[in-house]
Amino acid sequence: MTSSPTASHKNAPPPDDQEFVMRFTSTPRGARLARLLVGERLDAWGVPYRSPAHDTLSLIAGELCANAVRHGHVPGREFRVRLTMTAEVLRIEVTDTRTERRPAGTGRPSTPPLDSETGRGLLLVAHLATRWGVMPRACAPGKTVWAELWTDLARHPAGGPCRARAERTTGP
Repeated sequence: MTSSPTASHKNAPPPDDQEFVMRFTSTPRGARLARLLVGERLDAWGVPYRSPAHDTLSLIAGELCANAVRHGHVPGREFRVRLTMTAEVLRIEVTDTRTERRPAGTGRPSTPPLDSETGRGLLLVAHLATRWGVMPRACAPGKTVWAELWTDLARHPAGGPCRARAERTTGP
């Protein structure tokens, strides 16, 4: 019987700092693939599917990637996802090449009209993430929207429970 590479993490100690970086086509299919690969990577790092940290960061990744496609799309350009994990912080960064469509990076995002079918993605991110923000893209036009989820992986190798912080900030 062979075991999958992700099944062996159940009793493993938390890994050292991890990083995953990849570019995706700026399409709905690219956003979906990015979300799925973030979930796969988290599981491989010892944050299993259906754990609170996995589900929360996968949802945040899905929202940020969808926003990069919908609001940050520049024809012929890709968006980039960077996922990092330390013993206490899961961080996702989604970078696109559109500078002028930048969300407000301070405070709570604005609430859309009640009859609007869109506009709640960053509200979700602000609610779920411990911290989130926006920064200019390094060395090129564009922006990076990032979110952090503070967890205690050292005591909870299964990736949870998440330690929610009452204070939400948008600084790096």
